[in-house]
Amino acid sequence: MGFKKRSPDWFKRRTYIHFDLPIGRDAATKLVKDPARVKAHAFYPLISFDITSSKVKWDKSKKKLISTPKVRTIRYAAHLDSHIYSYYCELISTLYEAYLEKCSYASSVLAFRKLGKSNIHFAAEAFDAIREIGNADAIALDISDFFGSLDHRILKASWAKLLSQPTLPADHYNIFKSLTQFAYVDRDSVFGRFKISVHNPKSNRKRICEPDEFRDIVRRGGLILRNNHGKGIPQGSPISALLSNVYMMDFDLAMSEAVRNIGGRYFRYCDDMLIIVPAGHGGAMKAVAETQIKLFSLDIQAKKTEERTFIKTGSAITSNRPLQYLGFLFDGQRVLLRSSSLARYSERMRRGVRLAKATVRSRNAKRLERGEIVVPLRIGKILKRYSYLGRRNFISYAIKAAESMNADGVRKQIKPHWKRLTAEIRSAR
Repeated sequence: MGFKKRSPDWFKRRTYIHFDLPIGRDAATKLVKDPARVKAHAFYPLISFDITSSKVKWDKSKKKLISTPKVRTIRYAAHLDSHIYSYYCELISTLYEAYLEKCSYASSVLAFRKLGKSNIHFAAEAFDAIREIGNADAIALDISDFFGSLDHRILKASWAKLLSQPTLPADHYNIFKSLTQFAYVDRDSVFGRFKISVHNPKSNRKRICEPDEFRDIVRRGGLILRNNHGKGIPQGSPISALLSNVYMMDFDLAMSEAVRNIGGRYFRYCDDMLIIVPAGHGGAMKAVAETQIKLFSLDIQAKKTEERTFIKTGSAITSNRPLQYLGFLFDGQRVLLRSSSLARYSERMRRGVRLAKATVRSRNAKRLERGEIVVPLRIGKILKRYSYLGRRNFISYAIKAAESMNADGVRKQIKPHWKRLTAEIRSAR
């Protein structure tokens, strides 16, 4: 009996529609492993759309949670292009990890790496660093418009440095150009032009359009836009996240050495940085970070900067204000979940339960019209989605955090959730 050939990690079957058709593993492998073909490959424009999420924050003056919209632009690549990005991401990631093994700051870079850890572990490590130092300053910094601000010259130099080359080889350079001088089309505009439903795009076609339609309608019709700013890469391509780490290699080295020299710890999770140093050094390290970041053509969001002081008295540690980090709060004594995260999940739960009720009512109305038996609300599915009975939801995540960090405060925070959930299920079922 023959065994099914295992697909390489870089190969993923994508089902969305784009300007090209999906291809199989063997055809994709022949493409990505041929540098000459990659060098000559013509990349299709990315499909661009905005995701709007709600950012919940406690308003002290109004004494209530305020929800404000947050818009994030996502751009996704065509099928062949995505395979190239994924394969080269794997190649570059191997080199990047080998580079980090020789550096002193490998443990400082947290995001977009296969470390087998979650934000729970990263937050716990940071809070343990504060406990170890005792009297400590903690400075949390956020980089403004991170992916949209990456300087192309710096990215190119860092990329070549990782390859141990004076400049990028032709195949890498073609990928670099596609990501820096990227072309894109607005999803709603192009879908509208070809009468494709945003909600069910694959209902009547396998690709957005044929090659001749692409030339005549998309390209000649002026639907293609291009990034000509000399900075920024698309957020959403299979390789963009890794390249943001490559871009920051020299910055991470400079910051980790400066912080380590005074007995501190430096962490960076994508565009979020956390500096933990002995008390009295926080201001100086904040200034170092602000100076260094400008050398990389980036800016710190001043309004998001947090400066906290932790004081050790005997065995107890207290802080002037709790430190927020990766969704958790730490005041020296307790680890808690952010109240806004709890509120956002509770609201998502209420909406989910109400939608499930509305859906079953609508379906039962149609069943009654057909003379069929009505079906009950699928409570089990709701419980798995919004309670500890599920494996991958906010509550199960919170339970893991409480166990991992021995955080009784987190357990108390989520304890009322079960009553709220069951009450929502019972109300006007």
